[in-house]
Amino acid sequence: MRYSVLITGCSSGIGLAAALTLQTKNFQVVASCRKPEDVERLRELGVKHVVQLDLADPESIERGLAQTLEITGGSLFALFNNGAYGQPGAVEDLPVDVLRKQFESNVFGTHDLTTRVIKLMLAQGYGRIVQNSSVLGLVAAPFRGAYNASKFALEGLTDTMRMELSDTPIKISTIEPGPIESRFRANALTALKAHIDIESSRHQKGYQEAVARLESVGPASSGTLPASAVIDKLLHALSSTRPKPRYYVTWPTYAAGWMRRLLPTCLLDRIMISRGN
Repeated sequence: MRYSVLITGCSSGIGLAAALTLQTKNFQVVASCRKPEDVERLRELGVKHVVQLDLADPESIERGLAQTLEITGGSLFALFNNGAYGQPGAVEDLPVDVLRKQFESNVFGTHDLTTRVIKLMLAQGYGRIVQNSSVLGLVAAPFRGAYNASKFALEGLTDTMRMELSDTPIKISTIEPGPIESRFRANALTALKAHIDIESSRHQKGYQEAVARLESVGPASSGTLPASAVIDKLLHALSSTRPKPRYYVTWPTYAAGWMRRLLPTCLLDRIMISRGN
């Protein structure tokens, strides 16, 4: 069997680290990214197989998957759904089209690609799907409503899919990262400034504090880990004969999972409000 894997969202961070690392671990990696210029940059960085795939564009998804299968000879051992971004903003300030855009990439595009791959894996009789979710797929946080909603949706789809595929050879895992060194904050800052009317919002002070945090240099918190911490979990999900349904990464994620199970909702709200402000 050729251990081929398609990874989305490889322009930086977790996706790029996964592509570079898995190439050294007996995997035939096909990395994908949204922008054509990033395709060339990844090749220059040493990623052997790179395709352009925009999760917000169904035609791009179809084309990117077809190119992937040309590279792998028509089969695919695994799909790592990593591509996503975070749109900050209070729920009341989110234009519908901005929320829709968040879901197009983080949910609908991922779902489109995944269902196409499921059909292939069922036909070939094996396969693994790994979803990269978030600590914010476990608990909600202020000013992260769009991203929270997209990751909650991904979690629900994945849990259902895992049960529905339990009688097949396809294995499903979800990775739950917390703060990880990446360009996530920089991309979130761009999305905040582009799509939220900060000056007209009653949350103006909170947005100004958020901008300051997103512009700061260095780890987002004391629990921030390098992308390699996620790759260790990914390798287990891809290589183990019994991969886990869920993998937590970073102590904030372990704490969030514990709080969600044990704390009353009102107390969990107060904790997340204090951390979000």
